[in-house]
Amino acid sequence: MAAHRDQNFIMRWLRDLLCGLLIGAGAILPGVSGGVLAVVFDIYRPFMEVLTRPRTAIPKYWKWFPPIALGWCAGFLGFAKCIAAAISLSNTVTTWLFIGLIVGTVPSLFREAGKEGRTAASWGSLLLCAGAVFAGLFYVSRIAEVSVEPNFWWYNFCGVLWGMSIVIPGMTSSSVMMALGLYQPMLEGLARLDLLVLSASLPGMVLAVALLARLVSWFFRTHYAVAFHGILGFVVASTLVIIPTEYASGEPLLSALCCVGGFLLAFLLARLDKKIQK
Repeated sequence: MAAHRDQNFIMRWLRDLLCGLLIGAGAILPGVSGGVLAVVFDIYRPFMEVLTRPRTAIPKYWKWFPPIALGWCAGFLGFAKCIAAAISLSNTVTTWLFIGLIVGTVPSLFREAGKEGRTAASWGSLLLCAGAVFAGLFYVSRIAEVSVEPNFWWYNFCGVLWGMSIVIPGMTSSSVMMALGLYQPMLEGLARLDLLVLSASLPGMVLAVALLARLVSWFFRTHYAVAFHGILGFVVASTLVIIPTEYASGEPLLSALCCVGGFLLAFLLARLDKKIQK
């Protein structure tokens, strides 16, 4: 019995480390929401509980967060250089990898959204959020042509966007940064651990999380089905809008393989969750 508990603890620790890694990496990949990945990996609600009710939540979840935090830091800071290199080699193939990962988690997210039933309001939330997010991201990424000069305050703004994407699942902050011409400087600054970028973006991120956590948590607590169907709409819209439309030679095959790989990774994580919970 003790050996079984130890094995489950190790599996949970490795699983949470990998999930944190993916969430941190997803936070800096264009079109991908770290908050959505936190939801589909069943980390979002414990995280929000810790932020809003730390006295009761920390004793309950403290074993979860060291591997998640370690993985997130590795994914967000350590993977910045890898993702920058991967995007420079093929933005299309890298994007399809994360599309596969998100698609693989949609079935579990749909089941989670319907856990307390589905009403006309919840379906309306799904359609409204999907339509609004798709229209907004499409406008920012395909129509608007706005560019700004990177500086301390704009990096702070980027941190606020990242913080919002943590507590508001479905918000794809990187797409907004790309539209403003801030994404590449931010990614390069994170990759070389630039003091200006870190000192500006991290406080903005913490501030956004602290200010929005209670409001978002209250909405989930009082309108669960509406909130989760809205998240599902966010996921669908943010995934559709980042589907690449232009391919170089050889990219279609590599994109398909990476998409399948991402899907299988999400599937295996879901199976691991079920095995641990038994």
